[in-house]
Amino acid sequence: MTRVALDLMGGDHAPASVVDGALLVAEETPEVEVVLVGPPEVAAELLAARGRSGRLEVVAARQVVEMDEDPARAIRAKRDATVRVCARLVRDGVADAMVSAGSSGAALAAAVFTLGRQRGVTRPPLAAVVPAKAGPLVLLDVGANPEATADLLAQYALAGAAYATVRLGLAQPRVGLLTNGTEAGKGDAVRKEAYAALAALPIRFVGNVEGSDVPYGGTADVIVTDGFTGNVLVKGLEGMAAMLTELYPALADVTAPLSPEASGSALLLGVEGVVIVGHGTSSPRAVAGCVAAADEAVREGLVGRVGASLADRLDRRRTEAGLGAAP
Repeated sequence: MTRVALDLMGGDHAPASVVDGALLVAEETPEVEVVLVGPPEVAAELLAARGRSGRLEVVAARQVVEMDEDPARAIRAKRDATVRVCARLVRDGVADAMVSAGSSGAALAAAVFTLGRQRGVTRPPLAAVVPAKAGPLVLLDVGANPEATADLLAQYALAGAAYATVRLGLAQPRVGLLTNGTEAGKGDAVRKEAYAALAALPIRFVGNVEGSDVPYGGTADVIVTDGFTGNVLVKGLEGMAAMLTELYPALADVTAPLSPEASGSALLLGVEGVVIVGHGTSSPRAVAGCVAAADEAVREGLVGRVGASLADRLDRRRTEAGLGAAP
């Protein structure tokens, strides 16, 4: 059985949507055990109102990182914050994974502070598997780090390639850099510098790609960008899908894969544990989808496999640079 620590207070519609999502998991996926992390009296009241008293395990945590707080500072100051307790449960082996629909920055800070980073990772990115016409692709960063240097984008490229190899089964995934034109030299100073950095990596770099390459796919299997741009892009795609469904209900089956319920989870790459972050607007069904993504990551050993693939690519990078494998 997979045990998932779920942040009770994370998300715009928490705690009610989180409890309802956890109950969906309990009803539909009995092999996954959800542990609610938050104020016990809040969980008890909501469960009682639904006639489910005592149905879910609750671990006490009474502090919350608000969306307007500095994430790193809040995580250091609030030792009893829900997201930090979630990470602690994973570190201590009480839970196999953690899920939060709260502040992405807080989830990142809690995971790095509590679980630690994998070798070669400075700022772990959030990676989402996005459905596309030509097949799924990995998009990162989708919200962990709003700003990125060229070196960070190079790290994302290596991590994304490792993730695509493990998750999508691609031995040599094609990696593209998201910018405002396909020609070399397009973009701001960071993208121009990143283009050269990615071209020097031991990956299959296909150059610059544009936003239109995301919904269609076929150009790259991994698309790299900063967390601000990636988050805006994903939410734009989801908003377009929701609008089309509202205007043309017959398209519901076509647009469903882009809904938050289907693709609203992202894996924090480069930390020593399974950390899934959902949208702040997550509905109960989206919360249940995040728990399902965490369960899948645990069962498939994604963290260890991605870490091994990333280490191999880092060693190849050092070897090609004449530095030899890292100790």
